[in-house]
Amino acid sequence: MAHRAHRWRATVVVAAVVGVAGLGLGAPAASAAAPPRIDLKVLVVDDGGAPVDALTAQLKSQGIPYTSVDLDDPGRPVVTGAFLSDTVGGVPRAKYQGVILPDEAPFGAGSAEQTALEAYERTYAIPQVDAYTWAHPEVGLDYAGEGGYTGSLDGRTASVTAAGRSGPFGYLDGDFRFEDNSSSVQESYAFVARPRSGFTSYVDVPVPGGTGSGSLLGEYAHDGRRELVLTFAYNQYQEQFRVLARGIVDWLTQGVHLGQARNYFAVHVDDVFAPDARWDTARNCTPGDLDCVGGDGEGTVPIRMTADDAAYAAQWQREHGFTLDMVFNAGAGEEWKSEHGGADALTDRLLADKAQYRWVNHTYTHRFLGCVQDTSTVPWSCAENADGTTRWLSRSAISAEIGDNYSWALTHGLSVDRTELVTGEHSGLKTLPQQPQDNPNLAGALATNGIRWTASDNSREPEQRPVGSSTLTVPRYPMNVYYNVGTKAEMADEYNYIYTSRADGGSGVCENNPASTCLPAPLDTATGYDAHIVPAEARTDLGHVLGNDPRPHYAHQSNLAEDRILYPVLNEVLARYRALFTDNTPIVNLRQSALGAELQNRAKWQDALDAGKVTAYRVGSTVTVTAPSGTQVPVTAPEGTRQQLLLTSPAFGTPYAGERSAWTTSGTLQSAVTLKLPA
Repeated sequence: MAHRAHRWRATVVVAAVVGVAGLGLGAPAASAAAPPRIDLKVLVVDDGGAPVDALTAQLKSQGIPYTSVDLDDPGRPVVTGAFLSDTVGGVPRAKYQGVILPDEAPFGAGSAEQTALEAYERTYAIPQVDAYTWAHPEVGLDYAGEGGYTGSLDGRTASVTAAGRSGPFGYLDGDFRFEDNSSSVQESYAFVARPRSGFTSYVDVPVPGGTGSGSLLGEYAHDGRRELVLTFAYNQYQEQFRVLARGIVDWLTQGVHLGQARNYFAVHVDDVFAPDARWDTARNCTPGDLDCVGGDGEGTVPIRMTADDAAYAAQWQREHGFTLDMVFNAGAGEEWKSEHGGADALTDRLLADKAQYRWVNHTYTHRFLGCVQDTSTVPWSCAENADGTTRWLSRSAISAEIGDNYSWALTHGLSVDRTELVTGEHSGLKTLPQQPQDNPNLAGALATNGIRWTASDNSREPEQRPVGSSTLTVPRYPMNVYYNVGTKAEMADEYNYIYTSRADGGSGVCENNPASTCLPAPLDTATGYDAHIVPAEARTDLGHVLGNDPRPHYAHQSNLAEDRILYPVLNEVLARYRALFTDNTPIVNLRQSALGAELQNRAKWQDALDAGKVTAYRVGSTVTVTAPSGTQVPVTAPEGTRQQLLLTSPAFGTPYAGERSAWTTSGTLQSAVTLKLPA
């Protein structure tokens, strides 16, 4: 594994703003000694294509403000000198620190708008990203027909060049692979070409069917301007884009911008101490579940970790440098113990290793905390009172479930955070279609117990929302590793039932859901888990990690038992990640409360941006940001940046991917965040 430092840093370019009036720009002339003001905002010229959409999504994900000009909107603003720049307090101002275009000349070469834009970039040293274009001399490349290649790159490996590694892509280890998820679909298209004078390639690929390598992404410096030229098509979900997105943004902003990004991965293991029901491969349902007609699960063998499974979990964590969140039901464990002679080797082993895990309250017995369920029909419904109103589980019952579990944790010395909660099945929150609202008793019970962060299911509620006045949800991604399976064969069998057509013996759900795709044929239950399910789930999870998405994932204790089927997925995610990134860009593995706070900060920041209440700019080596009082401000800057407080100038932020970034606020008696960039 490489141990390179990210040696590239922002170069604060101060151009001599001369002859501005003659260029049709909105700013007057100034001397080189008076640097202009560069606003920390990006201009996006949008043609509706997937590459511009991908870059725009990256800006939004990181919290970088931008202005979008829709080329298909007849009422759009005209790009002129006055649109791009003006004067503030006698200082020339560039309104945008970088420009994203669909290609090198979307307004037409020589047109008034294109000329104004190019003059603006030249005058203020503003970088331009060409989101997707073809290889030709006007972007510094030979034609692809001249020793290059035009066509699909599915499954091919590209490499970050030495210039890319010492520049904006220094967080990458070097090589990455273009996706090839289906042999029947072309997933990528590219122009591979040789650079000409003035072009520095950052990403190369061997020429398919030819000799040598050609560029896919590089910088073209010409005519006093700088363009980042991308000659491969992509969308925001493809891995090849996501590994490069951070570097594209850093190049565009010269490493100084509002917003920040991390690669987050947290995994919750629900139902710890409790047993989980087992999938019936003959009946295609789970005995004991409300929708499994013809049996209550009595006599079936539930799935529960053993002491050896617990010892393996602790060992796996140590070997992989990754901490699991143990989401526990102490009462269910106590019940198991009482039914099995009063002893429980699993609990003993987990408690012996308790300091190696993070622990999250999952309620004492995993009780359903919503409405009282009427199970006389399938599916269940909410029971009603005599007057026809919904019968709800009481506030005291909910509070007991939370408080008893927390008290058990304190008694046994678990590192539990009182502010965190995961209710059983995310119950208490609205559950469509039967329960279209939260249990009205839930918010009060959460407040009484000091709960600030309660988990929700991202597949049902992907956005964070309040529950009462003191609690916010933390959406979690359900992993495609099911709670009711302990073996690979069981997992493949249930997967087949869900994802195959009725004609192939499946449920047909995939045929009814336009967002789903049926398997072409059932998986072999002996090999299907390792060969198909693991790589598919690892690809999905890694996509979340690379997407600057702090939402945690969740599986169940059953997946750490028997065949221990969760580990192959985690192993692949971690191995693929560590093969892509340098050591200065580690996976960020945080507990639920920290992830909830990250989502909360992002929402507040986006609200401030949407309301137009943020002003941010740099003049020379000084960055100034003003925002509503108390707002956490996200900023990314080069190593060596310092925050200017009244009496001190501490190093700004924390290191990540060769830069410094953080959520920060203005200091005491200050009305703005002020940063001093390195010389």
